[in-house]
Amino acid sequence: MKECQGFLLGILLLLPVVSVGAFYLPGTAPRNFEQGEQVDLLVNALTPMLSGKDDSKLVRYSDNDYYNPAFHFCQPEGGPKSQPESLGSILFGDRIFNSPYDMKMLEENGTCRTLCTKQVPPQDAKFINDRIREDYAINWLVDGLPAAEMKKDLKTGDIFYDMGFNLGDDDTETPYLNNHYDIVLRYHERDPGIYRVVGVLVWPFSRGGPQEDTGRLDCDAQVQPLLLSETETTTVRYTYRVTWDESDTPWATRWDNYLHIFDPRIHWFSIINSIVIVVFLCVMVAIILMRTVSRDISRYNAIDLSEDVQEDWGWKLVHGEVFRTPRLPMLLAVMVGNGAQLCAMCSVTLVFALLGFLSPSNRGSLATVMIVCWSFFGGQVTTLYYRFGGYYSSRVYASLGGVNRRKNAFVTATVLPTLVFIIIFLLNFFLIVAGSSGAVPFTTMLLIVLLWFGISAPLSAIGSYIGSRQGGVSHPVRVNQIPRQIPPKPRYLQPWFSTILAGILPFGAAFVELYFIMSSLFASRAYYAFGFLTLTAGVVALTTGTVAMLFTYFILCAEEYRWHWRAFMTGGGSALWILLYGLFYWASRLSLDSFTSVALYLGYLFLLCLFDFLITGTIGFLASYWIVRRLYSAIRVD
Repeated sequence: MKECQGFLLGILLLLPVVSVGAFYLPGTAPRNFEQGEQVDLLVNALTPMLSGKDDSKLVRYSDNDYYNPAFHFCQPEGGPKSQPESLGSILFGDRIFNSPYDMKMLEENGTCRTLCTKQVPPQDAKFINDRIREDYAINWLVDGLPAAEMKKDLKTGDIFYDMGFNLGDDDTETPYLNNHYDIVLRYHERDPGIYRVVGVLVWPFSRGGPQEDTGRLDCDAQVQPLLLSETETTTVRYTYRVTWDESDTPWATRWDNYLHIFDPRIHWFSIINSIVIVVFLCVMVAIILMRTVSRDISRYNAIDLSEDVQEDWGWKLVHGEVFRTPRLPMLLAVMVGNGAQLCAMCSVTLVFALLGFLSPSNRGSLATVMIVCWSFFGGQVTTLYYRFGGYYSSRVYASLGGVNRRKNAFVTATVLPTLVFIIIFLLNFFLIVAGSSGAVPFTTMLLIVLLWFGISAPLSAIGSYIGSRQGGVSHPVRVNQIPRQIPPKPRYLQPWFSTILAGILPFGAAFVELYFIMSSLFASRAYYAFGFLTLTAGVVALTTGTVAMLFTYFILCAEEYRWHWRAFMTGGGSALWILLYGLFYWASRLSLDSFTSVALYLGYLFLLCLFDFLITGTIGFLASYWIVRRLYSAIRVD
């Protein structure tokens, strides 16, 4: 579960795919090599292989650090040294170290070499065999590119690189370990004598027979696979061969072979399905606004206000109650403020991803940008005159009639980050107790807390101050002193029923893309279809807003004026369906064999649903607020 270590990126967001190699941030510029120059090979933690035959074992929790002593992999002289990593890379469980592999540009081409010889005791042999049965993969990095196996898409016939390669194979009754690696480094000659790495392919083999280093080595000789004995010590000799292969692929498009979309028709089907749903909803809203509401407004405005008796009906009956302060206005304002902050974070992150700034070679950049954006959007972005977090919370609170603005500012800046950090710390504690290498270091956790206290909280306070100075939004009608009685509502407008019913459409617009997001978060799959994701996110946002406006209009027509919380709950109804889908995904796709695995999955699933609830609930509330103000500003009230 280390792949989930970090803030969930899966909040429902989502445009067509753009080229990965369009732009790159500083630090990911091409690296040029000269002949004979050292090419470093870095190693990362092991992860479950997803192309295996048993998809029910997509998530297995174990201590999977590459240099875990139980694996007995060869170590460099002086011991392994940790490589610098970004904040997002650490949060997602990357543990990158140097390696003893000696590779020099265009030298030792095709030479079979011995790396080291290890003695594997029985208890460690069982540990390795268990990891092989669970289909674990080894992950290497060369010049930012992951080592991969070349495979063919059976549906399209396209050749692609499947990141990672098998630790071993269990096709036979006893698993066997891959102890030889044919490494093919593809390079592109940029200028005469200047070379760039554009592909890393590895073919692992299991080579049994005599494992002692006799000085003569034939990597092409036919031998039996290497079986690790669980009753006596086994000698293992690790060997490798480096082959240099010239390629016409330029450095800017070297990731194209890695970022392969399986059956893109599924994504297009999801998008077309979503667009049909949102067009249908928009047509419904247009009909209601242009025909029903316009007719009501014309009828209301045609009444002679000078007469002694004026008969109101429908939604006009509650014109004196519709802007009455709801229950728990501060909590509602805080949730709207945090939802606006999350919306801004996700929007900016997707823009960066679409423009190619979040290069896949810059590991963890996506999570890093999300965390930084969340911190900075606590206050406001004056350049674009968009305010988030504290600003939205303060203005909504003032509009709802709240008076304790200092408390509102403090709660907005502290409640959601505190809740998220408590859950993250608790889940990280489970990882530490279980001895996982994917546990986030204490110093990284401390850095996140400092980002909160040093950046997010002060900016949220500044945004709240600016929002309080501008005050609340003016209402077009006055509020009666005595609240009117609310008649019984039909069943479909009951709070929980309407919330569940309204959440079906936004969830239906995104459930296909949600499968790929869940696979990325909980099953080690890389997600890179940000174009499809962004388009789906736009459709989900539009669907959520239109559904919330429809249900708000229906409850106002039923003379139910307590629409504020109803609008937020209606907008956030898709979170309940995501929770149910997450439980279904667990039951159908995952096999969690320990309490730690179950706790991690449910904890991160809860965060995913919480973030979706805040984002879609905020969209539903703001859309409903807008339509209510437009409705009651268009009628004459005595």
